[in-house]
Amino acid sequence: MEELISRVADATIGDTFNFYRHGHGAGNRRRRLAGYLESRSESPLLLVGEAAGYRGARVSGVPFTSERQLTGKGPAEASATIVHRVLAELGLEEHALLWNVVPTHPGTATSNRRPRAAEIAAGLPFALELARGRRVVAVGRLAQSVLDAPYVRHPSHGGAAEFRAGLLRFRSGGRRVRRFL
Repeated sequence: MEELISRVADATIGDTFNFYRHGHGAGNRRRRLAGYLESRSESPLLLVGEAAGYRGARVSGVPFTSERQLTGKGPAEASATIVHRVLAELGLEEHALLWNVVPTHPGTATSNRRPRAAEIAAGLPFALELARGRRVVAVGRLAQSVLDAPYVRHPSHGGAAEFRAGLLRFRSGGRRVRRFL
């Protein structure tokens, strides 16, 4: 995993902010990501979102995770809170690896923007590498479109209940989940 983290940190993904290389705490974010990926190395399920958020991974270094979830301080991120709550409720948190199509942050320190096509193309190989041998679920339509994976609604903007219902269907075997080879 160290090699993957090194490649992500070295990557230039369009105009996105690479918080694993730049900014105060970049080394800490890389260490956190290494610990997270190691702890989920055997996870059979990969949930892939669109891109790192300005209050989530940009600050914490861990996809779909806010600084407040890790330390009890700093900004909270609504989607991260919902994702972890639902995964824990469904007994999936220890079995799921979280990632984004674009592992770096498109936007500013105070806003998100949709990643551009070239940024998606540059970030996608990292997601595909992590997908090998796992069942993949796309969190949101952008991830679904580039991964050709089953979809659950992104929890943002009122989607928490639909996100939960979608994951519940996968957990109970109601929808086929593609395994990447």
